[in-house]
Amino acid sequence: MFRSKLEEKVSDLLVELNVDAEYEAGTIDYVIKHKYLPDFRLPNGVHLECKGYWDDEDRRKVRNVKEQNPDLDLRMVFQNPFNTISKRSKTTYAQYCERIGIPWCSYNSIPLKWLM
Repeated sequence: MFRSKLEEKVSDLLVELNVDAEYEAGTIDYVIKHKYLPDFRLPNGVHLECKGYWDDEDRRKVRNVKEQNPDLDLRMVFQNPFNTISKRSKTTYAQYCERIGIPWCSYNSIPLKWLM
């Protein structure tokens, strides 16, 4: 039932002291504070993040940055937007961006309207 012997010992102590405590009764949300440094900031306020290989940690970071900064105009530039996010997934980098609401393009076809 407990994840460690220490938790079990503490539980026994709480019972012995007649303290009515609940074990792992619920989760608590928290945000880890980090700094994000986009690859490019354009004069029009658009931020470009360039990726060749886009691993899980980087996807999580970009998703969190966008969720916590909804007014940030962040756009992804991929070497190959149709690579899948993992060997076991059919989801491509492009599809992942569309799912989380981030515009994307291939490095060899950056829309000029993004740059103006």
